[in-house]
Amino acid sequence: MGELDHEIIAAMSELAGGEHAGFRAAHAKGSFCRGSFTPAPGARELSRAGHLQDEPVAVTARFSNGGGRPEASDAERLEGRGLAVKFHLADGSATDIVALSLPVFFVRNAEDFLAFLRARRPDPGTEGPNMEKVGAFLGEHPETAAALQLIIPSLVPPVSYATCEYNSLHAFGLVNAEGDRRYIRYRFIPEAGAHSAAEEDIDGLDGDYLQTELGERLAGGPIAFTLLARLGEESDSIDDPTVPWPEERETVELGHLELTELAPELEADGQIMVFDPTNAVDGIELPDDKILHARSRAYSISAERRAAALAGA
Repeated sequence: MGELDHEIIAAMSELAGGEHAGFRAAHAKGSFCRGSFTPAPGARELSRAGHLQDEPVAVTARFSNGGGRPEASDAERLEGRGLAVKFHLADGSATDIVALSLPVFFVRNAEDFLAFLRARRPDPGTEGPNMEKVGAFLGEHPETAAALQLIIPSLVPPVSYATCEYNSLHAFGLVNAEGDRRYIRYRFIPEAGAHSAAEEDIDGLDGDYLQTELGERLAGGPIAFTLLARLGEESDSIDDPTVPWPEERETVELGHLELTELAPELEADGQIMVFDPTNAVDGIELPDDKILHARSRAYSISAERRAAALAGA
């Protein structure tokens, strides 16, 4: 990993009030689940990937908050939520989808990501963001300013992790048995419907309400999502996740995700689990998306630090 990647992790830790040993640099707080994924009949027409054929596969999933503070309240505003899913294929391999409750990402490359993180450093006088620095960054990066116009309205605390729509943000090339390639963006649609917390209720929410509600909901039955592939057209960017694809794009159902139980023992004994959006198998191809690959490198550094902290505990 290069120096830039380490600087990104350091800047993320600074925004989180310092490095929290043993925790992820982002999405530090969350809950693991187990379940299964059943592919839809039309999925194999898009991709020859093992989990998109005929048989259900086991999955491990993690719901999370976006920030790097493990003690942060679940009710924090201006924070996205995540759903990461690891599909365990019959041949022993695995592939991941990492999705967020955001419509787009906010930067195009690692250099801009680092600059944006540094622009958001708290002002020593107010302990809040230095809006002059943030404004200067946005003035130099109109793509980020435009992306934030779409992102900010989505950052309302949800009723439940089970009532968020989650997007992959990045494009992926699905390749079928005939070698035909189609670029798509993933979207998880909640069976329970998409519901945000009412503004008047947010201040009264418990700091761990999302974790607690998840367990209570699973005790009453499975949590389910439909996985869609949003089909890109010639005019849609496949390497710039700050640019939205039109909502009217055709979608194809890829399958049914069903989560049945919490898995609190995962990572409890020092095991490190990484959900990496570039962890693709045959039938899935990665675009030349600079921030997609930078995210993968940052996850690897964060995982190495977590493993070292837990080994020394």
